[in-house]
Amino acid sequence: MTIHKHDYPGIGETLYAAVLDNGLEIRVVPKKDFSTFYAAFATNYGGACRRFSVDGRTLDTPAGVAHYLEHKMFDLPNGDNALNILSANGADPNAFTSSGITCYYFQCTEGFEENLRMLLHFVSTPYFTDETVQKEQGIIAQEIRMGEDNPGMRVYYNLLEMLYAHHPIRDRVAGTVESIAEITAQTLYDCHRVFYAPSNMVMCVEGDVDPGQVARIAEEVLPKEKAPIPHADFGPAEALVPVEHFRLEKMEISAPQFLIGAKLLPGLRGGEAQRQRLIAALSLRMLCGSSSPFFTRLYAEGMLNMDFDYEVDASAGTLTMIVGGESKTPEKVLEEFNAEIARISERGFDEAFFIRSKRASLGARLRALEDFDNVCVSLAMDCFDGYCTFDSYKILEGITAEDCRRFVETELAPERLALSVIVPKSGEAKA
Repeated sequence: MTIHKHDYPGIGETLYAAVLDNGLEIRVVPKKDFSTFYAAFATNYGGACRRFSVDGRTLDTPAGVAHYLEHKMFDLPNGDNALNILSANGADPNAFTSSGITCYYFQCTEGFEENLRMLLHFVSTPYFTDETVQKEQGIIAQEIRMGEDNPGMRVYYNLLEMLYAHHPIRDRVAGTVESIAEITAQTLYDCHRVFYAPSNMVMCVEGDVDPGQVARIAEEVLPKEKAPIPHADFGPAEALVPVEHFRLEKMEISAPQFLIGAKLLPGLRGGEAQRQRLIAALSLRMLCGSSSPFFTRLYAEGMLNMDFDYEVDASAGTLTMIVGGESKTPEKVLEEFNAEIARISERGFDEAFFIRSKRASLGARLRALEDFDNVCVSLAMDCFDGYCTFDSYKILEGITAEDCRRFVETELAPERLALSVIVPKSGEAKA
């Protein structure tokens, strides 16, 4: 095993990277004299990875397996629970499942090596019985039903259904009450064996640690063999035009909620993907961020409030632009949004505003380096996409106002946008 040191003098960070013989990617950011430790152990397996091939075989699984597996991974064969053990040892552990990845993590100020061993041990040691799996179905079914009553989730998944014709990202990560009823202990064992192999995972650590010792612990605890990497099948390529352009639904809410979305060109990897996502995020900051002319005008006119936000979501081979919040007139907001896009496409961004926005973006990213959880999770997610989050600062400096204007013109044309709206049952969205 060789550990490579990468210095980033522009941001004052040093990263140590290694690949173990079993294929595990390791990323360590030493922080001498800091009292906090953070570790994230992630697999390139999320809710959208339902159909996959490995060793020449193609397998289909029900919706919700990745999330279900996350719930059950904390159970240990001796009857203990890893969450309880880590908490008793002074750690703050948890996990999450997205469309693209599942990540287990903890933060602590003492007992780091013991906690790291437990993290690696329980994630690599599956233990399920038909009885415990069946018992969990009721818990997850309740979680699913709660999500169905959540207007934020409803408006979001409605948007994904409108944007994507068949990609499984359009389905809820937790699955449905019906789909999880198909999950058995054997289903979980099969998916763990395929996706929780070290060759399909990455471990990221930040704190006052020795990178070599971190790697040695991983070598001691994890399986030694290098398993084949599975390949998720998300179906044929999606058209960039949405399946639907407008959907309205009524729920028991106090104020209308809306999301505007667009599919962006997916499939990029490495530095090209990193640059594309930085351009998209910077463009949206200038187009509709809190200091943009668009937002300040619509806020002053009462069409938007401070809940309005934007994001660029890269997950499971997709790239999606989403903006939205609350508004009494969501269709009017979309009209104004399209008008702003047309204006920027023709005239471009003001150069002084562009410089300020890029500096603000760089400042926000630098501040994010203070959060160990943000650093480790970002390093893990970006590793699966073939790049390093620490390179973003240098790449961002090279992005031009014309890059952003071209993004707005080509990726946010009116025919590419979809509008999802949830209104109170007693009212409706007004144009």
